[in-house]
Amino acid sequence: MEPPKKYLFKYKEFYFSVETSPEYVASLEDFEIKDSDIFIATYPKSGTVWTQNILSLIIHEGHRNGTENVETMERIPWLEYRTKNRDYTVLPSPRVFATHLPYYLLPRDLRNKRGRIIYVTRNPKDVMVSYYHFSKYMSTLEEIPDFNLFMERFLAGKVLASSWLDHVAGWYSHAEDFNILFVTYEEMKKDLRSAVLKICNFLGKKLSEEEVDSVVRQATFENMRKDPRANYENLPDDIALKNKGSFLRKGTVGDWKNIMTVAQNERFDKLPAIYDYLLPHIFIDSLSQVTHPSFNAMQQLAQGLPLRR
Repeated sequence: MEPPKKYLFKYKEFYFSVETSPEYVASLEDFEIKDSDIFIATYPKSGTVWTQNILSLIIHEGHRNGTENVETMERIPWLEYRTKNRDYTVLPSPRVFATHLPYYLLPRDLRNKRGRIIYVTRNPKDVMVSYYHFSKYMSTLEEIPDFNLFMERFLAGKVLASSWLDHVAGWYSHAEDFNILFVTYEEMKKDLRSAVLKICNFLGKKLSEEEVDSVVRQATFENMRKDPRANYENLPDDIALKNKGSFLRKGTVGDWKNIMTVAQNERFDKLPAIYDYLLPHIFIDSLSQVTHPSFNAMQQLAQGLPLRR
């Protein structure tokens, strides 16, 4: 069953919100990239907003530096969803964008290794559960009350941003086409300071110990959720159904265990493609234990090697 056209449209095998258009998405092929540009690329509900805030703090050396009253969407806008018809060409450097685009719909310049990309992944079961709750909160998404039905839609890629597996596998298998850093939600939860330093190193941004401390302190999920500049709580009431939840919910690892039944978990795990392509650390069920059996599959895929079955 295809998603209702009231909410989504398909362009080149990828589902977009009707908040954008096929014409605008097509125009992004020629979007001019500066070497200083930074992109946060994710599948939905993988830590996008968290990474937006981390990056904003890193760029401003651990303080807001004039952005005290500027919300996340203003500081780091969405590439494919140009709100208020903003002119992205006049944004100050470094320009930072967020995107859910698949690798093949990115601007040509990015594929020629201009700019930098930080790609964030997360355990797909946690992604799915978070997505389910998020679809109730956002009026721009179809609400599917039955979790079992939502799960089937998710696994079939009949949701905004299409298939989680295709998105992640596509980015990893074309890593050599981009100037890219891969980060996981789980590693940020486990050791945020190390993740911040990893991102700083990728960006060539040198912060003092005090500045790193400030970034880490402000960028914890708990602090970010309380910050109206960071948590998207100021979305208009006709977009965010605030009586049904919040934009940022739990931000935990392993919440899928509280929602999914044994049968649903087994249904998810029986998908051969999942076991063929998943990064081992995507399936971290705790902060220290990797449970997924396919240890080198994604690395093989990224290197263009045949997968061992």
